[in-house]
Amino acid sequence: MNSLVNILQDLIYLYTLVLVIYALLTWFPGARESKFGQLIDRLAYPYLSFFDNMLPSVGGISFSVLVGVIVLQLASNGLNILRF
Repeated sequence: MNSLVNILQDLIYLYTLVLVIYALLTWFPGARESKFGQLIDRLAYPYLSFFDNMLPSVGGISFSVLVGVIVLQLASNGLNILRF
């Protein structure tokens, strides 16, 4: 059980990194059009689109990445509780 929880937590950590990179790419013009940017977009968009549909953007700023990271951290904490 512990090894499964460890694997899931590692996957959550890696996906959190993908979301942070996705957010950082929005700061650089043309970065999301690169091959790397397209890969990150394909990985992050399905998850973030769920939050985009639920949360309106405020002043043109989307908080979907922030909410997505918070949800992943809550899931990771829940897995930590299951471990013990």
